[in-house]
Amino acid sequence: MISKISTPDAPKAIGPYSQAAVAGGMVYTSGQIALDPDSGALVGADITAQTEQIMKNLQAVLAAAGSSFEKVVKTTCYLADIADFSLFNEVYGKYITGAPARSCVAVKDLPRGALAEVEVIAVIE
Repeated sequence: MISKISTPDAPKAIGPYSQAAVAGGMVYTSGQIALDPDSGALVGADITAQTEQIMKNLQAVLAAAGSSFEKVVKTTCYLADIADFSLFNEVYGKYITGAPARSCVAVKDLPRGALAEVEVIAVIE
C-alpha cells in the first residue's frame, strides 16, 4: 500500500505530485526548494538562506510521515551553481548529521529560479 503525505507545514506541490509517498516502511520525499509554506514564494536570495528553508520544509514533510532527519538513508541534492557546494554543505550538515548516502549535482535550472533542491529517502519506524 502506498500513502501520500500532505502537510500545511511545507509548501504545497507546484505540480501533479505529492510532498512525499510512503511505501514499505520508507518515505520518499519530492524535491523541496526554498518555498515559504504559507505564501508559496521563494525565500532567500542566497544559497545559505534557501538551504535553511529547504531543510525546514523537508523536516516538516518527514515529521508528517512519521520520520526524521536521523532516519534518512539517501539524499539527492541539486545545485544551480556547483560553486555553492561548500556553503550548501554547511547548512545541510546542521540538519543531516548521520552521513547517509548522497548524490549532489549541478543542474542548468531549477523551478522558480531556486538555487538548490533536495529530496530524501528515510525509514519510518
